[in-house]
Amino acid sequence: MSGQRYFFALWPDEAVRDQLDLLARTSQPGEGRRHAADDLHMTVVFLGQIAPSQRRCMEDIADTVRVPTFQLSIDHTGYWSRPRILWASPGETPQALSQLVADLNNGLTGCGHEPEQRAYKPHVTLFRKARQVVPAQLPQPIVWQVKEFVLAASANTGLSGTRYQVLRRWPLD
Repeated sequence: MSGQRYFFALWPDEAVRDQLDLLARTSQPGEGRRHAADDLHMTVVFLGQIAPSQRRCMEDIADTVRVPTFQLSIDHTGYWSRPRILWASPGETPQALSQLVADLNNGLTGCGHEPEQRAYKPHVTLFRKARQVVPAQLPQPIVWQVKEFVLAASANTGLSGTRYQVLRRWPLD
């Protein structure tokens, strides 16, 4: 994968991935590009393109993170018009997820990473380049037991769009 961009993320297990994929397939945004089921994830910290030395530093920081396991209840969809993204999200951000984001961002500054200035908005991108979709409450939330976070890389693969690869995993306490 050339032109890799790196990020820390939550990667769903097969059962949650299947539920998210079903949600994407039944959302009917009319147009756009649905994320492949294997690529569905929730970004925790976006890193962008990084040097090999930065990656080693960032993995060392991730080794020190101690956050308890937690549960996400993905209960609604939404739409961002400027990037034309249809997403699914929990109504509430668990404290442990906020702590994971903060601990990573705080540690990664020592590796040359500048944290995002916008408030963290946990979401799973379902479609890119979608036409406007009316946000909706899910009739039944998708319950995700989060037990780990990962370092992943993305790269544009041409006609098939962006694909993702998990490079390393860290268990939560």
